[in-house]
Amino acid sequence: MKISIASDHAGFDQKQQLAAFLREQGHEVFDRGPENDDRVDYPDYAELVAHDVVDGVAERGVLVCGTGIGMAIAANKVDGIRAANIVSPAFAALCREHNDANVITLSGRFVDLSANKEILKTFLSTDFGGGRHAGRVEKIMALESK
Repeated sequence: MKISIASDHAGFDQKQQLAAFLREQGHEVFDRGPENDDRVDYPDYAELVAHDVVDGVAERGVLVCGTGIGMAIAANKVDGIRAANIVSPAFAALCREHNDANVITLSGRFVDLSANKEILKTFLSTDFGGGRHAGRVEKIMALESK
């Protein structure tokens, strides 16, 4: 799978390790930065990854900041993105099954690396459930044009 990944300064260390983990799992990873842990503004990086996903450069996006919250808010401002801030593998499965989430945001400060690896594995291996959820996702996406 093609995956776009980025972080801010607070998520930099985990981003580096998660990108390596994803490559080890056989994924093609596009690292959109930053290049170091100098202070940066997370919306700049959320936008890069979000556009990679909506433009078809990547199938899924991964964003890491201190909590994951700011990244999710920023990414969701890009039409076509369904970003979810996830803190457990169970939530990762549900955001894919029920919401067809295409971007996951992770906490680099409050969730340890091993847990984030499990969350990512679940996010990337879980399919959208369709069925009754498809209509709900259509309604979510229709909100962009209101």
